[in-house]
Amino acid sequence: MKRHHATAPALLLAAGLALTGCGGNADDAKQDDPAAAALAVARDYQSASLARDWRRACELSTVRLRRGTVQECAARNIGPTPAATATPTASPSPTETFDPPTYADGSTMKPRPKPTTSGPDRASIGPVTPEGQPIEIAAYGDHPAGYGVMFSYTVTWPSETTIARTTVRIVQESGAWRVDQHEDVQDSDMAHGDPIRDTLNWG
Repeated sequence: MKRHHATAPALLLAAGLALTGCGGNADDAKQDDPAAAALAVARDYQSASLARDWRRACELSTVRLRRGTVQECAARNIGPTPAATATPTASPSPTETFDPPTYADGSTMKPRPKPTTSGPDRASIGPVTPEGQPIEIAAYGDHPAGYGVMFSYTVTWPSETTIARTTVRIVQESGAWRVDQHEDVQDSDMAHGDPIRDTLNWG
């Protein structure tokens, strides 16, 4: 069987494609890596959510997830501003109703301190860490196909520190990666072989 050898122009063309990259150098390949781009958006979204930076989290959400404009989404997460409560007016002069009880030795009863909560209003949240690389996930219900990734972070109260996990679905919308779903991961989910798909395919 006769073999055909490449002509000189063909060799020059191949060499030119190799030099120009036809796919780019390492930096271009990194920029064109969809999984890496999706992971960056998902991490940014998760960090913003934990920091209660709702505007940023809503900017990184799909239209379906944020259910309106970015401003409406942020306002809905922040919630209404609590109404100011009126301060009771102090009595102009003490009466025996307001006087504390007096013991026989002339001392007065000290009021009991009000009970306090067991910790601060919010726990201390550690950095968001991806557990493995993003995986491709199929469409499910109203959620388009895209990438799924699981994050873990520490939650520290004065008395204990625990590890929390969240899964995030990232999809393409208008040429950009956006978060379309997020689910909390329970210990029972971790017992299964595929917690990312298990949680994102029922939420």
